[in-house]
Amino acid sequence: MVRGKKSSDMAIFLQGARVRIEPRRQILDIWRATLRDCHGAGTWIWGGMGGSDPIADAEQLLCLFLPITRIEVFDVCDPDRVAADVAAALRPLGEPTRIPRTLVDIALEYFANHTDGDGEPRFGADGRLRVLGTDEPPSRDGQREEFALVDSFAVSVTLCLALFVFADARRGLEMQAKQREKLDELRRRASRRLTAAMTGLVRGFVVHAVGVDGDEGRSILAMLRHGARTDAALQQGLYQRFERLRIRLGQDVRLGIFDESMPDADQLFECGWTWGVSRDSRPLEDFRSRMSGEAGFAVARPWLYFTVSALDSIADLYVGRLNTLSFLDQEQCSLADALILRQSLTQKYWSGMARFDPDRWPVADIPWRTSDGQESEYFSLLVASVLIHDLADRADRAATDTDLAKAAGLISDLASRGRLTSRMADSDPAIGLHHPGVPQFLTGTQDAAGSILVLYTADYAPLVMKLALEALQLTGDVEVREALTAVAEAAMEHLAKRRLPGDGGPAELWDDVSGFPGLAGPKPDRPSWRQTEKVVEALVTAAVAIEREPLRSTPMQDHLLELLHEAERIYNRELLRSDLSGFRALTERLDEIGDLIRRARELRHRRTGTAIALTERALRLLDALEQAHEDAGRSR
Repeated sequence: MVRGKKSSDMAIFLQGARVRIEPRRQILDIWRATLRDCHGAGTWIWGGMGGSDPIADAEQLLCLFLPITRIEVFDVCDPDRVAADVAAALRPLGEPTRIPRTLVDIALEYFANHTDGDGEPRFGADGRLRVLGTDEPPSRDGQREEFALVDSFAVSVTLCLALFVFADARRGLEMQAKQREKLDELRRRASRRLTAAMTGLVRGFVVHAVGVDGDEGRSILAMLRHGARTDAALQQGLYQRFERLRIRLGQDVRLGIFDESMPDADQLFECGWTWGVSRDSRPLEDFRSRMSGEAGFAVARPWLYFTVSALDSIADLYVGRLNTLSFLDQEQCSLADALILRQSLTQKYWSGMARFDPDRWPVADIPWRTSDGQESEYFSLLVASVLIHDLADRADRAATDTDLAKAAGLISDLASRGRLTSRMADSDPAIGLHHPGVPQFLTGTQDAAGSILVLYTADYAPLVMKLALEALQLTGDVEVREALTAVAEAAMEHLAKRRLPGDGGPAELWDDVSGFPGLAGPKPDRPSWRQTEKVVEALVTAAVAIEREPLRSTPMQDHLLELLHEAERIYNRELLRSDLSGFRALTERLDEIGDLIRRARELRHRRTGTAIALTERALRLLDALEQAHEDAGRSR
């Protein structure tokens, strides 16, 4: 668990630069607004801008549970340790002793709402889908199941893991037998949903073989081409870069994948997640969940959006205050192993594509073009997200620092193109990144719905903010940190203008885009839990960044060592020359100087700037002593 500051009005400093991102204050404001919107007359009000469905309701819960389970200052499991401002923000849920119990009741209600009569979890989200060419949701004829999206699997994994952490922390503190039974029931329901969600993610992973002479192959090569490189040279470069990854896909990725889907040596390929269960997915034998045998509709081609959504949720398996893998049963551990393998290979693939040319990264050639020919800054942002996560996992810190300088420039460019750091004009094409969002055409839905359905993704601004904050934690370069901090701050400022109207001012809920040029119109009366949860994710990332010790800057380290060597030399000389008998004040001053130098030594690898400040104070005190000696000599 991350440790945070205790004062809600304390100015927040991120990696040495003051920013407007204040996770404690802003998360508490979001909680207050959420409870005003959702908690009325003792009952929980589900649904937001698009109605109630398994995804939106899970996002609604994560606005509460994500900070509670990721940041220690927001923990509410122990009533005796709940901070006063946290208790005040959650007051509608009851006194500190009631807050965790009310949260358990709300979470149990979620599972009751989104479980069918056979006890199987439901993952449909038709309310956020639109029929191609219209603004209408798909019609319901009562004959077909809702489409289960990878989004729904992913958010369920994140929610269930958070609830595991919450229930585990709370159970040892709960004194009432009835409440412990509720915690056990919450654990059982979360476990069943987690198994189904992980199964869906395994069956949504695809390897897409592409012929070099087809439209898809030409799109891939065109995205990588720079200068006069021929198709043959590009194919050879791709083969060499991904030869080992291709072998691992063929040998190690077996669960849910037919051998026939693996690429031949003379084919290009992509890997990642399609929008739902792949129609080419093999049923998972010996797994209990009904999802293991459900028929899929999704075309076996990876979508960048769903790939990043899946990768983020899989990362939650080993992120948090506890290693959530310890909560999994044997079946879930098998699924987790399969997902972590797929995460690793997918990350390597897209990071390798992004940096295919080390001198001129393809991802920097904005916008990114997908293999089906779509282009958007949003796709560039998604590829950059995978790249940053891959850089975070790399052990070669020197290479990471070099790459991060390029990555920071890329993130800054994407922020500008999304009009987060520049003015948005009338009829600006960038408006489409934020409203209605970038269309994800769910190819394959026409087989059951009669027409292709579309999902619009409008999380560009919070994703830029989160990505800048994640990259910020990986570099010790002061200029790079400053650039990334500026981007994160600009994204937060942009999002602040999109808050929903509330009593007496804007509420900390999203998403009101009526202030965009050309979009003036009625303000939404319900929040988008999708957008609000994405802002919460970014704020949690900011809190983690604040709590982590900044990486060392080599010039600062060198400067500190020079200061320490000088301070220790002068200090040792003072000890050698000073007669301390009968001079208590001098003894105390030299002891103080020695403590400052020792503390600076202790902090030199973790907090270089603080160590420099301590050493400089020691030097000032030593200089004052030397001046006193000189004055005493002149007075004799």
